[in-house]
Amino acid sequence: MNLTEKQQIISQIAQLLEQLIEAETTEPSPQQDQSKTHPLEMLTVKECAALVNGLSEHTVRQLVAQDKIAYVRAGSGVRGKILVSKASLLKYLGVAN
Repeated sequence: MNLTEKQQIISQIAQLLEQLIEAETTEPSPQQDQSKTHPLEMLTVKECAALVNGLSEHTVRQLVAQDKIAYVRAGSGVRGKILVSKASLLKYLGVAN
């Protein structure tokens, strides 16, 4: 194999790599698609308990207090309403991926 053949092979490999890079940048990532099709759903403590059979409101509050599930507190102070991420709760309980 001479020098010109090696250079041709290297240029062909470079072209293939460029095509791969272009293909990856034009395709949307799967995570972006999921966020568009499945909006973030937040549930109250009572809705969480009703969603999963056998789960009590107290247990949901304990999971929130221990930071085992994602949540936000709507309102000010400790009296704000707790809103729990449905996906986080189901993932923690092993019901969803």
